[in-house]
Amino acid sequence: MDSRTAHIRSKLARTPYQAQRSHSVCEERHRFRLGPRINSSEADAFEAEHHIVLPSAYRAFLIDVGGSGAGPFYGLLPLDQCRLFTMNPKPPDGSPRGFTHVDHPDAAPGDLFLHVIEMGCSDLCLVGVTGPLAGRVVTGNADGFWPPNVSSAPDFLSWYERWLNHMRDGKDNPAVGLTSPATVANTSWGPRATARKARRSHAPGG
Repeated sequence: MDSRTAHIRSKLARTPYQAQRSHSVCEERHRFRLGPRINSSEADAFEAEHHIVLPSAYRAFLIDVGGSGAGPFYGLLPLDQCRLFTMNPKPPDGSPRGFTHVDHPDAAPGDLFLHVIEMGCSDLCLVGVTGPLAGRVVTGNADGFWPPNVSSAPDFLSWYERWLNHMRDGKDNPAVGLTSPATVANTSWGPRATARKARRSHAPGG
């Protein structure tokens, strides 16, 4: 067992009750709850089916922390819903590289990336499975609407714990979908805007 998993579980349990924490985009979807952990045989079966080896930190999370649910953006996908992608070759015009599912006829051969976090639309949050980025978290867009970004976190557990730490500390961090309390207060959906709408609705003639 990776010693970090116990710390992560403890931090996650405290997260919803921290008054000055950041807002995590789409947290209403998972409410900081994790799905059941998987067992080693389930991870082994997935690896055998797809002829891969799951990155050790990501595998440790699934077995020791949770198999789905709480995470950046819409949260962690169940392993049976995770799909393998390859990164597209760089376009001749210099536009950003996209990603293609490995079973698509246009998929280019190359290093494999596993889609592990739901971001919505054609945005992807992946973990490198093979090649120099194996184990690293990469975000990008399947259609190349914006360039891929490789997290500086060395592995999935570090990346996930960074999300928890930055949320606890009330930081802005768009890379993991966090908005600080100060920024939330001024957004169109934040408490100040909500209060203004309430005042207008209760005003005479409102």
